[in-house]
Amino acid sequence: MTKHLLKMADLNQEEIIDILNLADQLKYDQKHGIPHHLLEGKTLGMIFQKASTRTRVSFETGMYQLGGLAQFLSSRDLQIGRGEPVQDTARVLSRYLNGIMIRTFEQKEVEDLAGFGCIPIINGLTDYAHPCQVLADLMTIREYKGAFEGLNFCYIGDGNNMANSLIVGALTVGMQVSIACPEGYHPHPTVMEFAKKYGSNFRISDNVEEMAANADVLETDVWASMGQEGEAVERRKAFAGFQINDKVLAAARPGAMVLHCLPAHREEEITTKVFEAHANEIFDEAENRLHAQKAVLVKLMGPEEV
Repeated sequence: MTKHLLKMADLNQEEIIDILNLADQLKYDQKHGIPHHLLEGKTLGMIFQKASTRTRVSFETGMYQLGGLAQFLSSRDLQIGRGEPVQDTARVLSRYLNGIMIRTFEQKEVEDLAGFGCIPIINGLTDYAHPCQVLADLMTIREYKGAFEGLNFCYIGDGNNMANSLIVGALTVGMQVSIACPEGYHPHPTVMEFAKKYGSNFRISDNVEEMAANADVLETDVWASMGQEGEAVERRKAFAGFQINDKVLAAARPGAMVLHCLPAHREEEITTKVFEAHANEIFDEAENRLHAQKAVLVKLMGPEEV
């Protein structure tokens, strides 16, 4: 595996499967009380420019279960943004820590930390990518469906960081991918260019039911993410109709699963009825953030033979 996890495109199919296999093993160990202190004596710095319940708790808990220590670093605790160049912060923290997880706005900040530091950097979320969440999503899909080959994956909503990472991740592991989003809200151009390599295995349209037809997996995300609150009214108008509901489910294959990376705004991107009918899948997905991230931490910071 590469030294960092900055975006899904950093991983090939073999590396993704390797992470998921380890995540399955770590989940089994945790459920059965089997110690797995693979990061004993290691310290992870967690930089948060954006707040998050799930990211902080899952990384802190994961490091504890792996025998290591996680240090929470808010924007108030750091000199980034208050005069100290990111390259200096990266070089200083590299002398204290064994790895850094950063949740921030700009992808460039994550890339700069990786470029100037000499320890593994993990992207906990940027406006461009959310690889840790997508690894958890892939882990959940495999748990429910058994394999990726032959599956049709459909994402409905904003072409945001989740869409960017889901397209790359789902195509890489062998699924067919359909994206339903309004004009003007398409995924990032670099991701669209990546998807071209997969030919007919990738489709994008503003026709929700057409994209959802015969889907094995449906996924959505909030219409307005953190930092877009001022655009919420405009976005609700743009995304009206881009909702997972009974009509969309009827277009999908019988037994289709539904995922949402949370938090969910019921009756916007997903109806309450559909959300509650698929709550087990959605909250298994949320739990799997813990196990997938632990696998990433071990792969980047742990013993080479794991």
